[in-house]
Amino acid sequence: MYIDFSKRGEKFGPNIFNVLEEKRQERIKNNLSVYNFSVGTPDFKPSTEVMELVSKAALDSENYKYSLGDSKELLDSVIRWYKKRYNVDLNHNQISSVFGTQEGMAHVCLGLVNPGDLVLVPNPGYPIFEIGPFLCGAEVAYYNLYPENGYLIDFENFDEELAKRAKVMVVSYPLNPVGAIANPKFYEDLVAFAKKYNIVIIHDNAYSEIIYDGNVGGSFLATDGAMDVGVEFNSLSKSYNLTGLRLSFLIGNEDIIKSFKSIRSQYDYGTSYIYQKAAIAALDGDQSYVKENCARYEKRRDVLEANLHKLGLKPMGSKGSMFVWAKILDENVNSTDFVINTLEKYGILCTPGTSFGSLGEGYVRFALVIPAWKIEEIFGEL
Repeated sequence: MYIDFSKRGEKFGPNIFNVLEEKRQERIKNNLSVYNFSVGTPDFKPSTEVMELVSKAALDSENYKYSLGDSKELLDSVIRWYKKRYNVDLNHNQISSVFGTQEGMAHVCLGLVNPGDLVLVPNPGYPIFEIGPFLCGAEVAYYNLYPENGYLIDFENFDEELAKRAKVMVVSYPLNPVGAIANPKFYEDLVAFAKKYNIVIIHDNAYSEIIYDGNVGGSFLATDGAMDVGVEFNSLSKSYNLTGLRLSFLIGNEDIIKSFKSIRSQYDYGTSYIYQKAAIAALDGDQSYVKENCARYEKRRDVLEANLHKLGLKPMGSKGSMFVWAKILDENVNSTDFVINTLEKYGILCTPGTSFGSLGEGYVRFALVIPAWKIEEIFGEL
């Protein structure tokens, strides 16, 4: 039988990641080393407290029923954490759990845009920022971010016609892949920009706990007026090493959260009680290991950035996230060829910058998922 598949599916055909995975598997098959810096999956363990609680919760048959929503205990835990961490006051109606920010970002625009509405996304930026609006039928337009401006949005020179047409704007700091961070003044300008042009802000705050050089991660919602104009995703995946549990939250404007919950209730029956208990344990538990993990990431960043010149790369100076963004010094080599050549020659696998938008050409991204001592060893052999 002939099946006429949707046009939207054509966007997700074979890509560079398929090619890189084939080459990685080929090296492994031939007993050649592969040092995989391409995927941002933490190699640190979750806290023992969280793992023990999940194990205990898994033995309680009551936890296998539909949750049909977020428990009061979970919402209270998020409220306490946001108040303690960012001095942001929340109520239950401003919070919804999601199965990871990837899932949440894919669906949040369902309640915000109609087909043809314009959504602004960063270039370079994480792919789901574009894919979520695309799946909702929105028109996607890019706002460009440049190293000369610290990869921050240039509000003074922003295309006014785009701003007037836009309904939603996706913003993220610390920004994957470039490792840029934003200060309170930036968020004040962002809120003012959103109010001026009547744009809903969706802020991805997945890496607020992985900030370097003595800086402290903040929240978009801590800015006066932010609750009026937008929402924020916050994730337990990277902060608490719980990537496989898929635990994130959409937080902020009550009307947006209400709409999101209403639509989301049509395709799931809530986050597992087991995972909700894991989130409570992480948020209410000892936070020292979160800071320890950040320090370890920072050490890895320092070691990696000190050695990238050996590959013909110039690090751009990651200030946050678990990634390092680096410029290819040879202007005659594109990012895809550089990645393939580096894998074939040294067994070092990173990600081509073009995976994150057109302005990623000439750059590559490294995930800080290999211990500092091992990074020293790898580059010491070059």
